[in-house]
Amino acid sequence: MQVEGFFEGLGEALGRAIRFIVDMLSGVLGAMADAIDDFLHGLARAIGMDVSIFSIILLIIGLLFLFNGVRALLRRSIIGGVIWLFLGLVVMGWLIR
Repeated sequence: MQVEGFFEGLGEALGRAIRFIVDMLSGVLGAMADAIDDFLHGLARAIGMDVSIFSIILLIIGLLFLFNGVRALLRRSIIGGVIWLFLGLVVMGWLIR
């Protein structure tokens, strides 16, 4: 009889420990998700674009184009730099209202 009570108590203690870890991770990951969501909404509001995965992908592509344009200009590739900058500005112009 005492052996059954021991294992029941051991199982209950293990269950509480697992529940604590799951609740803690859920809270941390939920807070991180809320922070990322707030960041994306603030970024979109400041730029003047909609918050969607398509808009975020286009934003990243536009920034990469602009970055490539600046890099090309620093390497003294004027024509390539102007083309990359133009493409970046076109993509960023689509996003911004």
